[in-house]
Amino acid sequence: MGLAERLARASDRVYDRMRSPQASYVGEAAPTGNLVDLRGHKYCVLVTYKKSGEAVPSPLWFGTGNGKVYVQTGATSAKVKRINRNPQVRVAPATSRGRPLAAPFVGTARVVSSQEQDEAERWLQANYGLGRRLYSRFGERVAYVYVEVTPTPPG
Repeated sequence: MGLAERLARASDRVYDRMRSPQASYVGEAAPTGNLVDLRGHKYCVLVTYKKSGEAVPSPLWFGTGNGKVYVQTGATSAKVKRINRNPQVRVAPATSRGRPLAAPFVGTARVVSSQEQDEAERWLQANYGLGRRLYSRFGERVAYVYVEVTPTPPG
């Protein structure tokens, strides 16, 4: 594991400690929200599930487009491993620390292919503008992937 990877993992641990205790609400609340609830927000909570079924909330930057949600995360993160094992997730708009701002919705997540990464990045940049472009250019230098979440129709 290289220095950048170790720094990224240390950073993740710091953010885990800063996460709002209310973030776990997203894994427990009735999934009555929808994609429109994300409009106007800069953060969402993405809930993935451990093998035990325990919900793990992660506050993230996101973008929306084509009726889907896109996030970027470390390629070797536990979140990606959980998604590959169980693609069922929940998403809700949130504060930067993960305090939910509306009810979650249920969706199916997948890691996008390398051919789809430019489109995913475009949707993230559309939500953040210049700040996202600067972060992308000068931000952390670790391997990352984009995750696409397709909302599950109610019912």
